Amino acid sequence: MTVPKPSGKLKTRPSKPALRLRARAPARAASRKTKARKPAGRARSAGTVHVLSRFDLVLKNGRVVDPANGLDGVRDLAIKDGKIAAIATKIPADRAKKTRDVSGLLVLPGLVDTHGHIFEYISGDFGLNADEVGVHSGVTTVCDQGGPSALTINGFRKFIVEPSATNVKCFISAYLAGGLHGHRYVQLYGPSGVNVDATVNAAQKNRDIVRGIKVHAEVGGYTRWRLEVIKLAKEISRRLDLPIYIHLGRMWPNVDEKDVDPGLVIDELVPLLDKGDIIAHPFTHRPAGFVSASGEIHPLIFKALERGVRLDVGHGSHFSFQAAQIVLKAGIVPFTLGSDLHGNNVGKVRVGEGPAYGGETSPFAYSPTFSLYTGMSEMLALGLPEAHVLKMVTSNAAELLGMAGEVGSLGVGRTADISVVEIRKGKFTLTDRSNVSVKTDKLFRPVLALRRGVEMTLGSPLLPERERVAA
Repeated sequence: MTVPKPSGKLKTRPSKPALRLRARAPARAASRKTKARKPAGRARSAGTVHVLSRFDLVLKNGRVVDPANGLDGVRDLAIKDGKIAAIATKIPADRAKKTRDVSGLLVLPGLVDTHGHIFEYISGDFGLNADEVGVHSGVTTVCDQGGPSALTINGFRKFIVEPSATNVKCFISAYLAGGLHGHRYVQLYGPSGVNVDATVNAAQKNRDIVRGIKVHAEVGGYTRWRLEVIKLAKEISRRLDLPIYIHLGRMWPNVDEKDVDPGLVIDELVPLLDKGDIIAHPFTHRPAGFVSASGEIHPLIFKALERGVRLDVGHGSHFSFQAAQIVLKAGIVPFTLGSDLHGNNVGKVRVGEGPAYGGETSPFAYSPTFSLYTGMSEMLALGLPEAHVLKMVTSNAAELLGMAGEVGSLGVGRTADISVVEIRKGKFTLTDRSNVSVKTDKLFRPVLALRRGVEMTLGSPLLPERERVAA
């Protein structure tokens, strides 16, 4: 894909020609429940819906965008019994118990955050509340990256997955310690801290929530045990037929002050990867090997992408406009976004008061609040087309999690997980972790989130002030 030059004045890709949709009546849909559906769920063609049954809610006059099904046009969308019941050019208001006019707003599949840290309490100050990252921030599905392990997955299910309104999934940690205090204690994360059989067994018993395996490939660990942990994680991955998600970028200090070229990590990492594996933090400002100190992309990254390895932005406090511009200029576009929200990068631990990593303040400490929506705005400001930005948090995210049949699209009969989003226009400034700022004239802002057809309150303190819904 050709990437435009970064610009504050972005041109939105024109809407695709309007599709004519025909709604399927709920009763008829129920009678066909046993028939196989295509993974994304198909929007049905219709003009005006004439049905006798009453819908629970109709969202009227919104710009319905469903990348998975190639739909982008002004439509009404009806919900009944927690499912999408109809999508049409016009659904009579008297057919609904309740209507909401969403004129001028985007009606999207519920946003999917591929990278959060939501194992609250167990992972210490690192773990955030799942619903604050999720539905109360306008995001309906959140995947925790590496919080639960073989030892703690049952607690994750009982105390995080089950009570949360948000649809919660995870990439199970390759380490028995999981994400305790944000991987603060480096001695827990070597090969001796990995038990392949235990992790495979735990993941098999929790297949409904485990979408992959989380592991790290970074310089500090490399000076201790090279990539032995990655090799063990790949054994877990292949036995489960699930991808690994690899943190790239320094976490721990080098052992004995060894000076190591971060490029060596990439040299040894890429040959170990399979199609569908995921590398995180391609836009990081930290020594990682993805972008060298001289500003060059490691040549093996291109080889990895050719083999089907995917990239997740993994925003967090890693994100750098400068690094992003280098990567995008090379023609490399991440597949998904991922907020990488955790307690140390949203002000839960203040800068200068974070946990010690080898005697240093946490490398993740970051005061300003941000959200998945902030990352979407930054992608637009960097010049990515709006259509691709929306795919990063809907259909692409669902595919990365192996959930294309469950989330990330709008189709009659699908669960009504929906995000209603405003694109605010004005003059805005976006600033990264290195205090580099970019001007933009558009910002994404959540307006409404529906989870299984139920309206969620958008009151998360993680949302920056300018992304919050006015009282």
